[in-house]
Amino acid sequence: MFFIEILKAILQGIVQGITEWLPVSSTGHILLLDAVWKMQASEAFFDVFKVIIQLGSILAVVVLYFHKLNPFSPKKSSAEKKGTWVLWSKVLVASIPAAVVGLVLDDLIDTVLSVPVVIAAALILYGIAFIWMESRKGRQAPVDSLEAISYKHALGIGAFQMLALIPGTSRSGSTILGASLLGTSRTVAAEFSFFMAIPVMLGASGLKVVKFFLLDNYTFTSKEWVLLAVATVVSFVVSVLVIRFLMAFIKKHSFKPFGWYRIVLGIVVLLVLWLAPQVFL
Repeated sequence: MFFIEILKAILQGIVQGITEWLPVSSTGHILLLDAVWKMQASEAFFDVFKVIIQLGSILAVVVLYFHKLNPFSPKKSSAEKKGTWVLWSKVLVASIPAAVVGLVLDDLIDTVLSVPVVIAAALILYGIAFIWMESRKGRQAPVDSLEAISYKHALGIGAFQMLALIPGTSRSGSTILGASLLGTSRTVAAEFSFFMAIPVMLGASGLKVVKFFLLDNYTFTSKEWVLLAVATVVSFVVSVLVIRFLMAFIKKHSFKPFGWYRIVLGIVVLLVLWLAPQVFL
């Protein structure tokens, strides 16, 4: 029944909206969800679906941070407008590494790395990394504002973002982890990670659309358009709530809970692969 497929799309949108901004891997969760409760759609459609619904998450960042990201705002002084352009230039610099590597390895990621065992390993490895990072005594954060991020610093964060091309790693997780290790405060690391998502996710979505429609000559059915629209809208609404939650949470708490969650989920996936591998078939 098509109603069941709509429920799956809603659930995928919820998972995308929650996991895109929390450092727990949105792609990993979406692939695991599809493995357990697969959408009745072609593999080609799902490859595009799981990327395009990220546009809802991007829109949430644009809406919540519109004033901060808008260099044309009449409410900003000339200096503030210049500062906004500088911020965008740093975001673009930080996006270069992942854009280059992602363009080259796109097919490899989809065909070889998007499997449960890789996702589980990445979940566990980065969960341990988050716990280790937050356990360091005397951890200092000299970079405590977006303005304090240098171009060299931005490029370093971008290098960590390349790691997120491996499913299960988490784009927000790798960039927040990298920014924190490079001396950035939690709130600044999270905000810069949000902003980095805009060009990277737009580029990834654009690449998928071009390959789907122009190179492979696929088209969407009317039902597939509905599924895509439903999941994208849900992703936007949930993302707004989750971003607000995360920014409030990290002002008082560390990222350790997310590290433990990643480890537990990764172990569960490995156990299921061992005891009941048919679940992921």
